[in-house]
Amino acid sequence: MLFGIDRYERIFLGLTIVVLLFGVGAIAMSITEADIHLPDKVERIDPNAVRTTPPFDAPGLYEVGDGEYEAVIIAQTWRWEPDIIEVPKGATVTFKLTSPDILHGFHIWETAVNAMVIPGQLTEVSQTFDDAGEFGIVCHEYCGTGHHTMFGKVVVTP
Repeated sequence: MLFGIDRYERIFLGLTIVVLLFGVGAIAMSITEADIHLPDKVERIDPNAVRTTPPFDAPGLYEVGDGEYEAVIIAQTWRWEPDIIEVPKGATVTFKLTSPDILHGFHIWETAVNAMVIPGQLTEVSQTFDDAGEFGIVCHEYCGTGHHTMFGKVVVTP
């Protein structure tokens, strides 16, 4: 026994320290090397006035440039509005989302798009769709008994 600590306990403590250092290193690397960080600026919106506040007073898909689109989407119990977005292959889509009711999650299958949609907050994420096909949109945050019906899709045409 060294310092009154059993051999197996020292091994366990050593492994614990290694795992903790690895975790701290991974976090530091994600900040410095991978440029992963929290959003800098969060826009606010009155959840009770979503449907009368631009751009959410007219949800839908808008072409804002050559190959660039803006999808204005409202997440509400238990649906997306609109629930189908159709864009051409190679398009970059900026999704602007909010919710008038409760917390939702926004995930597009087979992409890195994964965001929280919080009442009173504007959520904005972008994705370039290089491949044609259908990409499902799901709510990944439990939002009540109809949560399993909250889905949509992005249709990318050739």
